[in-house]
Amino acid sequence: MDWASIAGILIAFLGIILGQIVEGGHPAAMLQPAAFLIVFCGTLGAVLLQSQMNTFIRGIRMLRNIFNKSTNDNKKMVREALMWNLSARREGTLSLERYLKITNDPYIAKGLRMVIDGIDATRLKEILEIDIASFEVYQRQAVRIWDSAGGYAPTIGILGAVLGLIHVMENLTDPSRLGSGIAVAFVSTIYGVGLANLLFLPIAHKLKEIVAHDVEKKEMLANVFYCIAAGENSRVIEELIKKDEQA
Repeated sequence: MDWASIAGILIAFLGIILGQIVEGGHPAAMLQPAAFLIVFCGTLGAVLLQSQMNTFIRGIRMLRNIFNKSTNDNKKMVREALMWNLSARREGTLSLERYLKITNDPYIAKGLRMVIDGIDATRLKEILEIDIASFEVYQRQAVRIWDSAGGYAPTIGILGAVLGLIHVMENLTDPSRLGSGIAVAFVSTIYGVGLANLLFLPIAHKLKEIVAHDVEKKEMLANVFYCIAAGENSRVIEELIKKDEQA
C-alpha cells in the first residue's frame, strides 16, 4: 500500500475543510449536490466523448496502481538475468525453457522464447523495442483520461457558476431563493478547480511516472535478451543494468 497517495488525498481535502472552519465558515456550506452533479457529470461526459470506452475503462482500472507501493526489483532482475545468461552459455539456449515455464510476465516470456528460438540478437531487440513503444502508447492513452478530466473540470465548474448566477438573476424578486443560486455558483467553481488540482491531475502525473518506470524496466529487459542472444559475458549484462539504473 502506497501510504503517500492516501496521505496526500487526506491532507489536501482536510486542509480545505480546516481552512473553511478557520475562516468562520461551516463545512456543510460546501456540500452542494447540484454543483457536484454539474461538475462531475459534465466532466465525465466530456471525457467519455473524447475517449473510446475500452480506453476509459482501462484508465479507471489503472487508478488502483496509485495505491500500490512501487518496489525496486532491479536486484532481482540482475539475479535472473545473470542466471538466464549463465544457463544459456553453459547448457545452450534450450535450457531457458525451464525459466519460460515459471515466469508469469508475458514480456519476459516473449524475450526468452525468441532467445530459445535462435532469433538474431539485433532482430530480437527490434521486435522487443516495437513492443515497448506499443505498450507505452497503449498505457498513455488510458492515463490521458485523467489529464483530460483535469482540464475539463475547472471549465465545467465555471459553467456551473454561470448556471447558478442565471438562477440568481431569475429570482431577484424572491430573496429566499437567492442563497441557493449563489451557493451553486461559487461551490461549482470550487468543485471544478479542486477536483482538477487535488485529484485528477495528480493522479495523471503519478500514473505517467508508473508507466515510465514500466517502460524503463522493459527497455532493460530488451537489452538483457539482446546480450544473451549475442552471447555476451555476464559481466556485460550486470554493468548494462547498473548503467540503466543510474541513467
